Amino acid sequence: MRLRESRDAFAHAVDIAENSGAGTLAYLGRFDFAEFAVVLESNEPISTVHRAFYAGMAALTDALRAYAPPNKKVTIDWPDAICVDGGLVGGGRFHCSSDTEDDRPRWCVFGAMIRTVATADNEPGVHPFASALDQEGFGEAGAIQVVESFARHLMLAVDTWQVDGFDDVARDYLSGLSRDPQCTYGIADNGDLLIRRIGNSEIVRRDLREALKSPSWLDPTLGVPRL
Repeated sequence: MRLRESRDAFAHAVDIAENSGAGTLAYLGRFDFAEFAVVLESNEPISTVHRAFYAGMAALTDALRAYAPPNKKVTIDWPDAICVDGGLVGGGRFHCSSDTEDDRPRWCVFGAMIRTVATADNEPGVHPFASALDQEGFGEAGAIQVVESFARHLMLAVDTWQVDGFDDVARDYLSGLSRDPQCTYGIADNGDLLIRRIGNSEIVRRDLREALKSPSWLDPTLGVPRL
């Protein structure tokens, strides 16, 4: 479902999720950002369904790696920000229809925005912690290519989850996570990130649902990835 540039793909997907059904993908036809959102349906209860966010993020990073130059590293800053060689290019978002622990959400929406082309005020060196795919040498990876690649990798991630279980999806996500080499990482049944420093039995737990309430990569005023 292609939307006009002035629309918000994530908000639109949330609005139509109840009636549109699983697999509906809304995207914007613009050149400077790949902005899209997909409706998901799951048999998981609300207590575990947020793990689907990791499947979306794994598909997003795999989609970008398919176009990345060999020397470029695509990484995730937990839980939702995507970086290329340390420069922020965008990230993912997630919303479910229910917040009650005993409920099974009728639908969920995974959305993403990736900066594909640098604007005039985002030239190299001006904002050292932000980047765009064209600055990183991604060649022909425009918005349409990113959306198509994401869709293919998301279907693969969902199939992997259904056939082999969530552990394989978790490993795919964690393989791209920016991490401390002195720590080990895991994902709890409810989606929380588990961190344990090597040689220490204490486990630090980071709350996924709380973190997803406010996307770390999104400028709330401009509605685009932070500079």
